Amino acid sequence: MRTLGCILLLSVCALAQEEGYIPSSETGWPQWRGIRRDGISDEKGLLLSWPETGPALLWTAEGLGLGYSSPVIDEDRIYITGDVGEELRVFAMDLSGRKLWETVHGQSWRKNYPGSRACGALSEGRLYLMGAHGRLGCFDVEDGREVWVVDTVERFDSDVHQWGRSECVLVDGNRVIATLGSKSGSMVALNKDTGEVVWMADPVEQEDVAFPGYGSPILLQYGENRIIVHSLLRSVLCVDADSGSVLWTHPVRTKYDASCATPVFMDHGIFHSIPSGAGGVFLEMEPSAAGIRIKERWRCPMDNLSGGVVALDGYLYGSGEYNGGWMCVNGRTGEIHYDDPTLKKGSVIYADGHLYCLEERGTMALVKPTPEGFEIVSRFPFVQVHKNDVWAHPVILDGRLYLRYHDRLFCYAIGASSLPEDSIVRALLGSSPRPDRVPECLRLLMRTP
Repeated sequence: MRTLGCILLLSVCALAQEEGYIPSSETGWPQWRGIRRDGISDEKGLLLSWPETGPALLWTAEGLGLGYSSPVIDEDRIYITGDVGEELRVFAMDLSGRKLWETVHGQSWRKNYPGSRACGALSEGRLYLMGAHGRLGCFDVEDGREVWVVDTVERFDSDVHQWGRSECVLVDGNRVIATLGSKSGSMVALNKDTGEVVWMADPVEQEDVAFPGYGSPILLQYGENRIIVHSLLRSVLCVDADSGSVLWTHPVRTKYDASCATPVFMDHGIFHSIPSGAGGVFLEMEPSAAGIRIKERWRCPMDNLSGGVVALDGYLYGSGEYNGGWMCVNGRTGEIHYDDPTLKKGSVIYADGHLYCLEERGTMALVKPTPEGFEIVSRFPFVQVHKNDVWAHPVILDGRLYLRYHDRLFCYAIGASSLPEDSIVRALLGSSPRPDRVPECLRLLMRTP
C-alpha cells in the first residue's frame, strides 16, 4: 500500500508539472476566453450544423448599455458590464436573462469607441473587474456589493492610453493580477480579499512610454515555473507568478501602439499577434541557468487585432486585420495554409470539433478547423444593423451560445440538452418544414442524451 501511495503521489506531482495552461479553479465560464483563457470550450454534444436562420434563440436580455465585453458565468448566474450614460455598470442575471442586480463601477468610457471593455473574473463568490479608467474592483456576486477598489492609475503611477484599459484581470490563487505598464512597475499582484499588494514586477523600459497593452494575461506551467505572459504596449512580458520576477521580455511595435490580442501558448512557446500589418511572432521558450530563455522561431503575416487566436492540433486559427482574412498558420513553421477573405475579421472560440467565428460585420459562422481550407458549415446574420463593431467574443456553456451586441445579450440553444423538449425538430425544420432538413434533424436526435 505504501508503494502504491508513493506511485500515486509521484503521478500527481508529475501531473502538476505538466506544461501548459493552468485552468481556473472555478467551474462554468469564469473568466476571459474560458476556463483556461485559451478560447477553447470543453462542451460536447453540440449541433453539427444550424438552420439558415441560426440555432434556436432562447432569450434576449436588454438594457445593458454600450459595451464590447463578454459575459462570465457561474453555475446559476451571468455577469456582464456595460456603459450606461456616465457610469460603468455591472449586471447580474439568472440563466433565463432576468436581471438580479446592477451596480456602478466608476465612470463610463466616452472617448475613442465608447463602451465597456473588460469582462470580469470569478473566484470564490467574488467578481474582479478592471474599468476602462484603471479602476480595479472586487464585488460580492450575491448582491453586487463593492468589497474593495483600487485606482491603479493613482496608486501605482500608471496611465490610460487612448483606447482605455481593456485588460481582463487574472485570478491566481489568493491573488488578482493586473498589468500596470508604468514606470513604477510592469505588473502587480493584489491580495484578492483586501486589495493589498503582494508583489510588484519591475518596470520594463519601452523607449519613452510606459503603458499596458489592451490584451489579457495567461497563466502557464512551464517546467517548474508558474508563469504569467502578457503584452505591454511595446513588448511581450513574462513574470514568475509567485514572486513577480521578470523572466523575459520581447519588443513588439505596431503602427498605432495597439497590442490587443491575448498571447497563445503552444509547442513550448508563445504566439503573439499584433495588428496594423505588424503580423505575428512565435517565441520559443527554453530552460536556462537564469530561468527561461526565448528565441524567435518564426514570423507570419497574421496581424490579429482583438478577435483572438485558437491553437488546435499544431495549427493556429484566427483572422488578420490589414493582412488578409481568416488564416490557418502552421505552428511549427509559420507557414500560412490558407488566407480566406469570405468573412471579415472577427473573434473566434472553439468547441466540439468546430470554430465559432463571429465576424465584426455581424455574421456568426460555424467552421471546420482544418488546414486544407476555411470550411464554413453554417452561418446566420446575428446583427444586421451595426457599425462593424460586433467585437464581444462568443461564449459557450451548457449547450448555449451567448452573443452580445452592445445593449443586448442573446442566448441560443446549440446543444440538444439545452433545447426545450418540443423544439428540437422545430429548431431545425423551422416554421415551414423543408424535406431537405429532415436528415439533419434526425442526426441531432441521435445525439440527444
